[in-house]
Amino acid sequence: MLLQALSGIETFRHPNVLVGYETADDAGVYLLDDRTALVQTVDFFTPIVDDPFVFGQIAAANALSDIYAMGATPLFSLAVLGFPKGKLGPDVLHQLLKGGADKMREAEVSIIGGHSVQDQELKFGYAVTGTASPDRIYRNRDAKPGDVLILTKPLGTGVISTGIKRNLTPPQVAAASVRWMLALNRPVSEALRDLEVHAVTDITGYGLLGHAYEVASASQVTIRIESRQVPLIEGVWPLAEAGLFPGGQEANRRMIGEQVRWNQTPPLLQRVLLDPQTSGGLLVSLPPASAAALRKALEQRGITAHEIGTVHPPMGFCLDIR
Repeated sequence: MLLQALSGIETFRHPNVLVGYETADDAGVYLLDDRTALVQTVDFFTPIVDDPFVFGQIAAANALSDIYAMGATPLFSLAVLGFPKGKLGPDVLHQLLKGGADKMREAEVSIIGGHSVQDQELKFGYAVTGTASPDRIYRNRDAKPGDVLILTKPLGTGVISTGIKRNLTPPQVAAASVRWMLALNRPVSEALRDLEVHAVTDITGYGLLGHAYEVASASQVTIRIESRQVPLIEGVWPLAEAGLFPGGQEANRRMIGEQVRWNQTPPLLQRVLLDPQTSGGLLVSLPPASAAALRKALEQRGITAHEIGTVHPPMGFCLDIR
């Protein structure tokens, strides 16, 4: 809907802008000089857990993810806050900001300011700025036929968070989801630096298939997803069977529209693949040799990456789900 709203609007485009919003990349990129590009993103959302400290941590990890997806190093951030005055006490705000600061400190990112407004519903996040080498920026538009697709976190945070809001998610499942959302994508981004990488995006609100669709569309290829190889957070399936999907899941289905061939994929699994994620993993398109090297490098860091699909020449649609 946003891209439709932007259609026909003339904006100033400086020649140093390397990446804008046209292909729905994870962040904008501006060339400072021959060796340095500035990478900028902003992300904020409503609470998905009850604990304000943990919510602050997740919001920070989620905002940082866009910078890591572009192959950049985050440097500093600005907090973005909508706060319902009179509904929540100063203690909640303190814990929220403390959680965000805790995660930014882990990432070695300075918080240099921010902006707050009164709102009917709590919203929190960050604008994050980083730098990257202009020749090592990861786009979502350069996936090539023959590539392997690697996913670095399991799916299920949308379903689990919906269950949390309705008091239906078992504590151990909620805890597992939180652990995944708190995990920075920093080690994955760092592991990619010595490899041949064609395309990268992080899996967030558009779900796995929404973001894969963006990659396929921008790259003018067809992406084949082996659905049974897609990792899920343990315990998510019973919640999916109970229908605990956030509203964004159907919006994601509308987004990919007729650009998907489902084959024999069961309807419930379709919904899981469309589930909106928060602070999800990176989806990486790279040659088979680099994919093997990446998985090995991540295993040495204690991270299990999953090969979930392949890239093919265009077949008249973007996604082929097996």
